[in-house]
Amino acid sequence: MALTGNQMDQFEAAMPRLKAIAYRLLGSASDAEDAVQDTFLRWQAADIDRIKVPEAWLTKVLTNVCLNELTSARARRETYVGQWLPEPLLAGDPMLGPAETVEQRESVSFAVLALMERLSPNERVVYVLREAFGYPHRRIAEILDITEASGQQIFHRATKHIAEGRTRTEIDEAAARRIVDEFLTAATSGRTEPLVRLLTADAVAIGDGGGKVPARTRPFEGAVAVAKFMRSLFTPNQAARNLLGGTAEIHVSYANGLPALVVTVDGRVIGVMCLEITADGIAAFRNQANPDKLERATRQWAATNHGEPALRIN
Repeated sequence: MALTGNQMDQFEAAMPRLKAIAYRLLGSASDAEDAVQDTFLRWQAADIDRIKVPEAWLTKVLTNVCLNELTSARARRETYVGQWLPEPLLAGDPMLGPAETVEQRESVSFAVLALMERLSPNERVVYVLREAFGYPHRRIAEILDITEASGQQIFHRATKHIAEGRTRTEIDEAAARRIVDEFLTAATSGRTEPLVRLLTADAVAIGDGGGKVPARTRPFEGAVAVAKFMRSLFTPNQAARNLLGGTAEIHVSYANGLPALVVTVDGRVIGVMCLEITADGIAAFRNQANPDKLERATRQWAATNHGEPALRIN
């Protein structure tokens, strides 16, 4: 069915919010795009004149599409090679969605997206719609076809699960940049001790290679183990040169609302490392190196001015 201009305008007005919701639910920009496209096809086939509140209808349909995808994604994750991390979104990507509050910014961070993997599909939906988009419990209950009381209970469970594994990461941007610069200096010093001083005692380093590039299947845990790994990662050697296939440029940027190191070779993004920085030091490094999850980042990187790299590894 052909849509009228007004009906197309209604969908296009809702599309940025739909994409931001879908990304938070799925942790994948490409899957989020597919979910929004599926929602559009259902909008196109619907009797739109009978839809009283298009925004509510579209959100409900998108949520159902994402719930189906979450069910199949859980099965795929069981056979995923190594650690799973979300697809990174670089600063300025509209799919990041609202960022006015601490809760909204944290809801799209690598740390919280990874923690949301612990939630049931319904818990994930309730948490995202309430925490990131401020939907009232009544609206969420209508979307999921549950009672408002049930929705509130689900939200309570979800927030408890997230809080158990979350470290508040909201710090001053200038302070974060200073810590990142100190980290790069320490990482290229060839010594472990300066790195250990920048890390929390329980620091972790997690890498997602997806079986496409080398990545440790288990996280490095503890300040000393993480420091030794980072020292080796930033120390030029022949094996690294062969793996990179060229000169790697490392830029200090932001991804998913957190300070990040964007690693490129010949303009192609080969890694996005998000740093979780707390008042006590760097608590986590989450590095996305799976090339399948870096295509969007590479396209965005090519379209933006990012200045000189902070570091080159030859």
